[in-house]
Amino acid sequence: MLQVNFLRENTARVLEGLKKRNFKHTELVAEAIAVDDERKKIQFDLDQNLAEMNRISREIGILMKEGKKQEVESAKAKTAEFKENSQSLQQKLKDTESRLLEILYLIPNIPSSKVVAGTAAEDNEIIFQSHDVEGLGEGAIPHWELAKKYNLIDFELGVKIAGAGFPVYFGKGARLQRALVQYFLDKNVEAGYMEVNPPHVVNEASGYGTGQLPDKEGQMYFINEDNLYLIPTSEVPVTNLYRDVLLDEKDLPIKNTAFSQCYRREAGSYGAHVRGLNRLHQFEKVEIVRLEKPENSYNALEEMVEHVKSLLTDLELPFRILRLCGGDMGFTSAMTYDFEVWSAAQEKWLEVSSVSNFENFQANRLKCRFKGDGKTQLVHTLNGSALALPRIMAALLENNQTAEGIKIPAKIAEYARFEVIK
Repeated sequence: MLQVNFLRENTARVLEGLKKRNFKHTELVAEAIAVDDERKKIQFDLDQNLAEMNRISREIGILMKEGKKQEVESAKAKTAEFKENSQSLQQKLKDTESRLLEILYLIPNIPSSKVVAGTAAEDNEIIFQSHDVEGLGEGAIPHWELAKKYNLIDFELGVKIAGAGFPVYFGKGARLQRALVQYFLDKNVEAGYMEVNPPHVVNEASGYGTGQLPDKEGQMYFINEDNLYLIPTSEVPVTNLYRDVLLDEKDLPIKNTAFSQCYRREAGSYGAHVRGLNRLHQFEKVEIVRLEKPENSYNALEEMVEHVKSLLTDLELPFRILRLCGGDMGFTSAMTYDFEVWSAAQEKWLEVSSVSNFENFQANRLKCRFKGDGKTQLVHTLNGSALALPRIMAALLENNQTAEGIKIPAKIAEYARFEVIK
């Protein structure tokens, strides 16, 4: 969430950033400033009213000592009027603050100066590609057919148990999933990230803290009886570990990694592009989260990009890195790099990771600050997938299919304890 003072002091920059995002409701900026002006006026009137109440209360004490009963009664009547007025002003202030917060929740983060303007994925910048890519040629089959052929994943059985988008993994399919999770966690820990095992449900405050709420697109699963949400990524509970926390400068940076199931309704997703593992309602993902001092956050972002790059290199998959344009970034992000792997049988790129710097946008919602050099300021938060499993699994199966079976990359084979699926 952007601070209203930032909107006021940097209006031109904010509007330019929102234009870069192709954000249509730029009038919210002026509305937020106007409501904040109203809030300040109410606060001033309330302070004046309370000050007058205090003055009269002191005066009543003096009058009582002097035995001036008539004047005391008159002053008490005035106090009652001021008290009633204060209660009315306090309610107005509360309502105005709520209205301001609702408006601020609707304004997305401002893109970094390095982010280019754009409206869709076609406008993203390709900044790295590991290999020239091509299809596997005649006879190559997509991962959903490979999964059936080798009894790795049963999509139909998942439909029977839960519904579409909830696959069941068997045998070497389940073992390969587990091997990938363990490998990613171990590599993250080696890179200095402390492993966390967080809850897979969060409360409303946590959803607002990281920007999943308000859920404008209806993508979160909601447990009505308990007012809890299934997590779309472990970023949410891990980042909320630091909600309402004042850190010391020496505590930074904080680096966490977590594995979790992820739950997304994927409302509105239909068609061939969601087939097989391409888009699921439940999937496994390993996440990395960082809290940084503002001046260090973009160096940290580049570090995270290099780390995810090393994971994909170990998987021996063709991949590319894109810096997202303003119109394709998530609501809370100031800069995002997407990683995509090449699906050789489907002959298309599949996103497997987003690595983002949110600057202080989440921290302002979370009220996560640090103290250093005698002042208190908001941290910068970052997160990335390291890595999301479904499309990694799809690419591994498709790109490594041979006449003798599916060959497993050497570093993952050590964890899976098999070198080929046949």
